Amino acid sequence: MSASPTPPAPRQRNKPGSRARRRQVPRARTYLRLARQRPAVEAGELLVGQGQLVPLVQHVLEELAGEAAAALLGHGAREHHRHRAAARALRGGKGRRAAPPHGQSRGHRRGLHGLALEQAEDGNIEYKLKLVNPSQYRFEHLVTQMKWRLQEGRGEAVYQIGVEDNGLLVGLSEEEMRASLKTLRRMAEKVGADITILREREVDYDSDVPRKITEVLVRKVPDNQQFLDLRVAVLGNVDSGKSTLLGVLTQGELDNGRGRARLNLFRHLHEIQSGRTSSISFEILGFNSKGEVVNYSDSRTAEEICESSSKMITFIDLAGHHKYLKTTIFGLTSYCPDFAMLVVSANTGIAGTTREHLGLAMALKVPFFIVVSKVDLCSKATVERTVKQLERILKQPGCNKLPLLVNSDDDAVTAAQQFAQSPNITPIFTLSSVSGENLDLLKVFLNILPPLTNSKEQEELMQQLTEFQVDEIYTVPEVGTVVGGTLSSGICREGESLVVGPTDDGKFLRLKVCSIQRNRSACRVLRAGQAATLALGPFDRSLLRKGMVMVSPEMNPTICSVFEAEIVLLFHATTFRKGFQVTVHVGNVRQTAIVEKIHGKDKLRTGEKAVVRFRLIKHPEYLKIGAKLLFREGVTKGIGHVTDLQAITTEENGLEETLGSGHLTF
Repeated sequence: MSASPTPPAPRQRNKPGSRARRRQVPRARTYLRLARQRPAVEAGELLVGQGQLVPLVQHVLEELAGEAAAALLGHGAREHHRHRAAARALRGGKGRRAAPPHGQSRGHRRGLHGLALEQAEDGNIEYKLKLVNPSQYRFEHLVTQMKWRLQEGRGEAVYQIGVEDNGLLVGLSEEEMRASLKTLRRMAEKVGADITILREREVDYDSDVPRKITEVLVRKVPDNQQFLDLRVAVLGNVDSGKSTLLGVLTQGELDNGRGRARLNLFRHLHEIQSGRTSSISFEILGFNSKGEVVNYSDSRTAEEICESSSKMITFIDLAGHHKYLKTTIFGLTSYCPDFAMLVVSANTGIAGTTREHLGLAMALKVPFFIVVSKVDLCSKATVERTVKQLERILKQPGCNKLPLLVNSDDDAVTAAQQFAQSPNITPIFTLSSVSGENLDLLKVFLNILPPLTNSKEQEELMQQLTEFQVDEIYTVPEVGTVVGGTLSSGICREGESLVVGPTDDGKFLRLKVCSIQRNRSACRVLRAGQAATLALGPFDRSLLRKGMVMVSPEMNPTICSVFEAEIVLLFHATTFRKGFQVTVHVGNVRQTAIVEKIHGKDKLRTGEKAVVRFRLIKHPEYLKIGAKLLFREGVTKGIGHVTDLQAITTEENGLEETLGSGHLTF
C-alpha cells in the first residue's frame, strides 16, 4: 500500500508590507516618469485618479513640486541661476564665490553664458560687479542702460551690486561698495530718479576683508502724473477684516478693535450699521521715489498723494458676503486687477466664501497673495494651524501653488520679486490691524511689487484705437453725467469725440469727453490700462448703463446677441442642457443668457468641456473673441473664453448723435 502523498507545505507570507513596497517602487517611478512629461496639475490628476495618494506618492508629488519651482522661478537658465544665487545670499544665507572649472578662466565661463545673456536683455533687474570711478564715456553708457531698465520696469529698476553678469557672487569691499553706490546715485540723479537700499548681505570670500552684496531699488520721480499704478482686488470671507486692513493702510492709523478704521471706506448707511461691505469701493496707497509710504495721514488730500507718489496701489474693496457674490465677480472681471489679496481671519480660518473667492481668482488667472489677519486675537498655535491649513490647500494638485511665509524684510523683498516672475509663488503674511504686527512687511512687499506688463506691451496697447469700458455711472451737480471705468486700449484726451453703446436697440451714440479725473485729481491724458472717471457734460444719463463701451468712431464697433464659447463646467448638481439660463460675466458685461446649443453633446456634467452657443436675452453687447467668460446660476458655475461671434455691424443698426436730451439719427 503506497504512502499517502504529503500535503504541500503552507506558503509562507512575506513580512507585512514588504511585497507592497516592492510593487510600489517601480510603480512610483513609472508615475514620476509620466508626470514629468505632463504639466504638474495633470500629474496630480493622474496620481489621484489611480487611487495612489499614499505617502510614497506624496513624496513623488513633492519631487514634482520641486521641479516645477525650479522651472518657473526664472526666465531661462541664466536668469534662474542668477536669481537663485543672488537671492540665496541676500536672504541671509552665506553665498560662496564659485571657482571656474579646472583649466578655464572666469572670462571663459562668461563666454559659456553668452547665449543666455542675449536672452535676458529684457526686464528691470541689472547686475553690476562694481561702479568705481567710471570714465565719462562709461558713465554715459551706464546712464543709457539705466534709462532702458527703468523703461522696462515702467519707472522702476533693481540693481544688484557685487554680482557678475553670469550670476557669480563676488561681493565688494566697504570702500568699493561706497564708491559704487555714489556712482549709482549720480546715475539716478541724471535720469531724474532716487535710489533706496533694499538689503545688504556679506558673502564668504578667501580674503580677510569682508565683502558685501547690495540690492538697490531705483525709482523715477513722478513727472506729470506718470506714476506707476497697480490695481489690487481685496477678497475674503465676511468679517475677515478686509475693509479694516485697507483703512489702516490708507489712513495711517491703527484700528481700535471695533472697526473704527473702516468707517471712511463705506459708501452706504447700511454698511456702517452692519459693518459689511456691499458695494465696490476704491482706496489709494502711494509710495514716493524713496520708497516711503504716502497716505491720508498728516491731512493729505487725494490730489497731494498723487502729486508726491511715484507708485500708486489702488485697492478694490470687494464684498465678502455670499449675498453680494455677483458684485464681487463684477469687480474681478470688469476692473481688470493686476493682483488679488485674499484676507483670511486667523481665528476662523478658511470659512464661508474664502474657497469660492480663491477659486474665482484662479479661474480668472489673477495672481494672488494671502494675508492672515487678526493674529492679535488668537494664540500662536492657532495662527500656525491656519497657515498650515492654507499651505495644505495651496499645495493640492488643483491649485499647485508654492506657499512662501513672510517673516522678515528679506522675505518680503524676495517674495515681491519671485511673485511677479513665477505665477506659482504665493506669499503669506500674518498681521494685525490693531497692534500693527508685521504691517510693515506688507508695505515693503507692496512697495517693491513690480508690474506684470512691460513698457513694450503698454506702447502696443496705446497705439490701438480708443476703447473705454463703462463700469460706473454718476450724476454730479454742476458737472453733469460722469462715467467711471478702465481704458482698455488707445489714448483718451479732454475734448475728444467718441461713440458709446450699444443701446437697448443696438445703436451707438456720439458724445464728447469734457474732463478727466484719475485717482480723484484732474488729468488731461488717459493712457491704456489706466482707470479714471470721464465727465460727459449734459449727456442724458438714462441712455447709459453698465457694460457699455466708449470707442473711437473709426473703430466701427461690432455687437452681438449670439456668441459661442469654449467652457468648462466647474459644478452642476445634475446635467447642464440646452435651454438652461445662466448669468454671464464677460469683462464689464453682466447679463442673463440662454444655452442654445451644446456642440457634439446633449448634456454636460461637472468637469466636462464643450463649445456652447449662448443667446443674450435682453439686449446686444460689445464682445471680443478670446475674452474670458464666467457664468453662474445658483450653485452652477463654469469658466471659459469666447470663440465666435454672430456680429451685427453698426451699418445695420445705424449711428445716433446725442446732445443733451435730443439726438439726431445718421
